[in-house]
Amino acid sequence: MMTCMHATHIGRVDLNLLPALIALLEERHVSRAAVRVGMSQPAMSRSLHRLRRTLGDDLLVRTPEGYRLTPRGERILDRLATAVPQLEDVFAGAEFDPSTTELEMRVAGSDYAQAVIGPGLSSRVATASPGSTLRFRPWHRDVLAELSDGVLDLAFIGAQTPEPLRREELFSDRFVCVVSAGHPLADRPALGLAEYLGCRHLIIDLVDGRQPAIDRVLSARGTPRRAGLILPVHATATLALPGTDLVLTMPQRLVGHYASGEALRVLRAPDEIGTMTYWMAWHPRLDRDPVHRWLRDGVRETAAGLR
Repeated sequence: MMTCMHATHIGRVDLNLLPALIALLEERHVSRAAVRVGMSQPAMSRSLHRLRRTLGDDLLVRTPEGYRLTPRGERILDRLATAVPQLEDVFAGAEFDPSTTELEMRVAGSDYAQAVIGPGLSSRVATASPGSTLRFRPWHRDVLAELSDGVLDLAFIGAQTPEPLRREELFSDRFVCVVSAGHPLADRPALGLAEYLGCRHLIIDLVDGRQPAIDRVLSARGTPRRAGLILPVHATATLALPGTDLVLTMPQRLVGHYASGEALRVLRAPDEIGTMTYWMAWHPRLDRDPVHRWLRDGVRETAAGLR
């Protein structure tokens, strides 16, 4: 009798509503949920109405602070975290074989990630899955939103990530200061914070004209840097240094790529700046996806080689 009642109940449910339900509960916003699953906003509103009628609950309600989940909506979201991966396994096809698959794996990172992680990762992809493409996109302020929306598979980041995104530490890197060989401080082995802040700086524009891993530390101390030049990537920045009084702060792993030669000097950065922890980030809906697990394994192997 219990089996019969359960089957009858499932038979009344339109399972085509499941993607909309997941998107609405995770995004907590009708418009963002519509973009995520490729629906129009009116269509998503109709799906929400049908879900409310089917489940007998409002699920998502508007408040002065924005949309919030009802208590039942919260409980359904918790259950979906377990149920959806299991459903994906039920409907999964044959075991993933990278050697016979043609894929486009979309990742994002600054030119730091492209220079440090890119060569090793691309080599692994080319060897194991020669029909596939690894596509690096430049870092920009909406990268984390694109992870949530499914535009990107993976991102490399040197900062915190908001929920519900997953992240995994890859390695750490220390910052160094690069100056022209003719800079007044070029013969110093290291810069103290006072000297550092007294200089004009060449800043890499990662987010809103800042390098977050550096500038958040200094802003928290109330000691921001004075910008003399702002450029988008490290590679062109080192070309701009010779003959100037600018100080470029960058991760030490980039020195061999961009800061070699007689025209430049490399100094230790102030201890207050510390180190940068580098992460890979992805959306939890990809946790159990075999292709994504394979990609993350390739990143881990690449990072392990760097240590």
